[in-house]
Amino acid sequence: MSINEMESKVAKLLEWEALLEEAKQEAETLRDEIKMEMLNRNTEELETGRYIVRWTSIMSNRFDTTAFKKEHGEMYKMYTKQTTSKRFTIAQ
Repeated sequence: MSINEMESKVAKLLEWEALLEEAKQEAETLRDEIKMEMLNRNTEELETGRYIVRWTSIMSNRFDTTAFKKEHGEMYKMYTKQTTSKRFTIAQ
């Protein structure tokens, strides 16, 4: 692939990523508006005719790694492992 072709592909990728970000922001705005209406109606479930929208509280338990590391630093080191990954970035 030539440098010109690569530059064209990078430009196209950046355009698509910008469009994707714009779509994500629009979806988030719509989601927030629906949630606000549900808050105003004081409901966790809303029927719209074709759709049933639920916004419910979920309880979960998560391991507090920060507290564990602080209280049991040596044990924390015994059970952590280093991993390698690749990061894809584009700079202008």
